[in-house]
Amino acid sequence: MIGHLEGTVLKVSGGSAIVSCGGVGYKVAATKETLARLKPQESASLWTHLAVREDALDLYGFLNEDEMNFFGLLLTVSGIGPKSALAILDIANVETLRSAIASGNAGYLTNFSGIGKKTAEKIIVELRDKVGKAVSGSEATLSDDEEALEAMKSLGYSLNEAREALRKVPADVKKPSERLRAALKSVGNA
Repeated sequence: MIGHLEGTVLKVSGGSAIVSCGGVGYKVAATKETLARLKPQESASLWTHLAVREDALDLYGFLNEDEMNFFGLLLTVSGIGPKSALAILDIANVETLRSAIASGNAGYLTNFSGIGKKTAEKIIVELRDKVGKAVSGSEATLSDDEEALEAMKSLGYSLNEAREALRKVPADVKKPSERLRAALKSVGNA
């Protein structure tokens, strides 16, 4: 199994990157945040998960081991495949997702590609005990993000645009109004 890649990024397009390691180019699917950090002709180091199917071998890449482990945890939920797990990791950082699962907040996991209310509830039921307690402060960030998300939606931003903007806001920005302001600023700079 391929657990880690270190090499030169040849190309980033769509939802994947080509990473050249020892003369072999590996196609690695990754989150939008990971792909944004990979630059062509620069070196990259990715933790990977190899998904084996009858008709394909798909490689998924992550910037850190914690993100890869959480991806693997999501795959233990029946009905969640690698693409859905990657989509879940695209909505927020691992600590915020852990907090949403630990607090039973199914609403935070819904409203994006492939995850409905029943699936979100299944994720919570199956993973609540496995994710452990939320890290101090991550529950507050989750609540603040929900407020800012609703405010951005009321301003006319799509759910995906709002989540992407909030994902870029540093964790040290705590107040909902400050998180909203930083998210709006990042959307304005894009």
